[in-house]
Amino acid sequence: MGHESFTAQKRSGGSVLPTSNNGSAVNGRSRGFGSLPRGRQIQKTFNNIKITILCGFVTILVLRGTIGVGNLGGSDADAVNQHIIEETNRILAEIRSDGDPNDPDELADSEINPNVTYTLGPKIENWNQERKAWLDSNPEFPSYVNGKPRILLVTGSPPKPCDNPIGDHYLLKGIKNKIDYCRLHGIEIVYNLAHLDKELAGYWAKLPLLRRLMLSHPEVEWIWWMDSDALFTDMVFEIPVSKYDNYNLVVHGYPDLMFEQKSWIALNTGSFLFRNCQWSLDLLDAWAPMGPKGPVREEAGRVLTAYLKGRPAFEADDQSALIYLLLSQKDQWMDKVFLENSYYLHGYWAGLVDRYEEMIEKYHPGLGDERWPFVTHFVGCKPCGSYGDYPVEKCLSSMERAFNFADNQVLQLYGFRHRGLLSPKIKRVRNETVTPLEYVDKFDIRRHPVQEIKGSQS
Repeated sequence: MGHESFTAQKRSGGSVLPTSNNGSAVNGRSRGFGSLPRGRQIQKTFNNIKITILCGFVTILVLRGTIGVGNLGGSDADAVNQHIIEETNRILAEIRSDGDPNDPDELADSEINPNVTYTLGPKIENWNQERKAWLDSNPEFPSYVNGKPRILLVTGSPPKPCDNPIGDHYLLKGIKNKIDYCRLHGIEIVYNLAHLDKELAGYWAKLPLLRRLMLSHPEVEWIWWMDSDALFTDMVFEIPVSKYDNYNLVVHGYPDLMFEQKSWIALNTGSFLFRNCQWSLDLLDAWAPMGPKGPVREEAGRVLTAYLKGRPAFEADDQSALIYLLLSQKDQWMDKVFLENSYYLHGYWAGLVDRYEEMIEKYHPGLGDERWPFVTHFVGCKPCGSYGDYPVEKCLSSMERAFNFADNQVLQLYGFRHRGLLSPKIKRVRNETVTPLEYVDKFDIRRHPVQEIKGSQS
């Protein structure tokens, strides 16, 4: 890295290799093999031949274990290799299936009765009081740390491998991006791979997870859900949580689309915050009954399509269901809902990724809005699936640009950056210094004010 800016330091001593026998001679001849008696020379030759044969035998053994005997002509090794391939395929098939042959004691799940309202669990009615009592009796787990509410960021992906192999690579990049942001801003993070309720699969899997995390982490003040296909692209911006002191749900949305047009994209549930309180539990209880897969979800989908403007005909999704709930029961819920659009808690990728160079030239991180989006969300790409609403090449190149755009903001502290927004390779952008703490004060996102990094992205 950095060969264009820095020349490698060469070791002193020229090009001579250091040895232990390059300077000794007796009577003008080297002290070595030629000075031994003839009998010892013959004996030493035989010893060398034996060692050579032994090394060759060991090499054959290593090759047999490394590349397989089949490559050396053995039919038994072919059978062994075929068995390994078959076993690997069997394990992958088992992982991708819903069955678990090793769990015979599991109770059979009862079928969903469409005439019975679905619930996430037993009704809880006094969570605020119980949580306050728990916090009072456990002062080592405060809900506010250094004057800021404790936030738990939650994300996840399906428990199976991706249908598209490259999808697993971008899931890895996505979680790396989220870990970086959380580390820089003192936010805890949970990555989930388990379906806690098999009836609420797909879009709906987040609901039972959110409820369980609220009840299991009473010390957490805000639960922040973020889809796996959403990336932080402003690593400096922080959510202005004090702005939401009187609210329990913060979601990116637009009041005119919501109340005037009743649009099915009036808000986006790819990134939102839930306060850990009784109100949120009640909302989850009201939200979930439209989610069980099968006839219930299909019928709810028809209701949502008829009610919301522009919604295609498909089964109920969590976003449409939330909009329907907030509109149809506005008096019950909307007083505690903040529709945020002053910054990009959710930023639609198609209008952003091609403008990153313009943003770097004109603006700086810490703004969070259209000038430098806080979150870039790849709605409709589905890199882990076998289908999507956009060409896979466009999605993957755009996700690469978004990841590198954000990663540059992290790498700058260490004196590196990506060679380009489409390149995973990095280059050095500044020399090392004998006063490294000067760079820490200047470039560490956790310490410096926003304006100091304005020029660091150019």
